[in-house]
Parts: sequence; C-alpha cells; structure tokens
Amino acid sequence: MSETAAHIPPPVRRSRGGAEARRAARSGGPVRQQAFIRRNVALYEPFSNEQLELIEHNAELVLEEIGIDFRDDPEAIGMWKDAGADIEGDRVRFPKGLVRSLIKTAPREFVQYARNPDRNVTVGGANTIFAPVYGPPFIRNLDEGRRYATIEDFRNFVKLAYMLPSLHHSGGTVCEPVDIPVSKRHLDMVYSHLRYSDKPFMGSVTAPERAADSVAMARMVFGDDFVDSKCVLVNLINANSPLVFDSTMVGALKVYARANQATVISPFILSGAMSAVTVVGTLTQILAEASVGMAFAQLCRPGAPVVFGTFASSISMQSGE
Repeated sequence: MSETAAHIPPPVRRSRGGAEARRAARSGGPVRQQAFIRRNVALYEPFSNEQLELIEHNAELVLEEIGIDFRDDPEAIGMWKDAGADIEGDRVRFPKGLVRSLIKTAPREFVQYARNPDRNVTVGGANTIFAPVYGPPFIRNLDEGRRYATIEDFRNFVKLAYMLPSLHHSGGTVCEPVDIPVSKRHLDMVYSHLRYSDKPFMGSVTAPERAADSVAMARMVFGDDFVDSKCVLVNLINANSPLVFDSTMVGALKVYARANQATVISPFILSGAMSAVTVVGTLTQILAEASVGMAFAQLCRPGAPVVFGTFASSISMQSGE
C-alpha cells in the first residue's frame, strides 16, 4: 500500500433508511394513526341516469312479482305481513314503493364508536374506511407455508391491524381459528378485538345467539346506555342468493338492528351461478336483495344503521371456476 493511500480516510457511510430505520421508527414511540379518508373528488359514474332508472325499475319488478324468501322465520314473515307485504309461505312479495319507503328511516351517515375515541369512524357520505380482510380459513407464513388458522394467528392479525396506521378498523373474522370449537369461537374472536386493539370492530353473525353474545360483550365494555344509543358494532349479513334470506342471517340481523348496531347487508353473488350472466341483471338482483335487507332492519328498529354492501364476482359457465 502506498503512503498516499494509507492516509485516505474511509468513506463516510450515509444513512439510507431500510430495515434499521424502520426498526428505529417502530421503537420511537406510539404509532400515529391516520384518520379515515374523506373524499374530495367526485365519484365516477359508470351508468347514465337512464340506465340507473332501468335497474331500479327492474328491481321493483323483481320484488313485486317474484319476491324474496325469508326461510324458517315466522316472526320475520309476520313483520312483513304487518308492514303490508304479500305473503305466500316463506315467499314475501313487496308492493311497489314499500321497500324504499321503509329505508328512508335509515341514517345517511353514522359514527361507529371505538374503545379509543380517537379511533371513531364515520360511515357513509364521502368517507372511506380501510379494514382487514374478512373470513379466510387459511394463513400462510415463510416457515410452514399454507395451513389452517389458529386463535394465535387471529390475535396476531388483530395486533398487526392495530399497529398499521393506514387501517382504520380492526375488522371481524380476520381469519378462522379452527383450533377452537365453533360453539365458543366467536367469544375468543370478539375478546381478541377488545383486548388487543382499540379500533372499531365487527361482531359474530354465525348464529343469532352469537350475535347476542357480541352485543353483550360490547355492553360490558361501553355500557348498556351507550350501546343502546350509539353504534359500537358493525356486522356482515349476507343474502343467500338468489333471492333468499335464511334464518341464521335474519336472526343475527334482528339482534343487531334491535340493539341499534350496524349491519352491512351484502348479497353474495357469483354471476352466472347465483344471478343473471349480464351486469345489468346482476345489479338488479343485488339492489333487490340488499334493499329488502336494509328495509327489514328498519322494521326491527327504525333508524338502525345499515350499509348497502355487495359481493359480486363471476363464474365460468363451462368449467364452474
């Protein structure tokens, strides 16, 4: 080595972030939660007014002429009869305008209150709320690959959602913990949301009794009067498409609506298998099913918060995939 080279100082290493910077940020204090998003741009309208009117007109025809089944729930059938619907066994047909008139009592926006008031979210209007995935039975990690989920996985996902600033909600069934019996699984899941997160969360809908347990646990945390007057739970109620609400979903809907808790009324549709192949036909059915579910929530308790939800995908008519 030359004398000149020996006196050249080592290069100064500049910090470029990376894993060390991320670790430092995580250990530097509490995570700063981002607020839910308020949209300031206009919505993209994929349909003209004439097309929307056609879909709405067709949905009214479906409700009036075909109707929707409310399976194995005599109380629900009686409630619809008292509201002016036409009843034939489990089939309910709705005079034109009945469903829309009932939905008018639903709030345009509502607040879902969290255990931490700074985490409250406003649902509806120009607001967008990000939440974790719902319902996967499997998890995948680097060590084991794909396997069934456990309650420990569930707790870890709740903790991760709590730590992510861009997620405004703790979600519901972030995975399905199959190591716990179904009869008590919902208790562990709701408890995990309450213990490991202070964000808003979802309750159980797999049986009316489990919905009631979710409401009871929320009352232990928030208080009876608070829960009766404010929304602290949101829940997913699926129509059993095509054109059926079963007793499990209707029973859970009644529990939550009567407790003044929010329900996301969401038809579950694979186009071509559970609805028409066409986009307009599928949207017609979605509107009919979701509207009836939201209207039924208002029969249970006028003013109960509801969300128009939907799941619509497609299926190959040749392969079934």
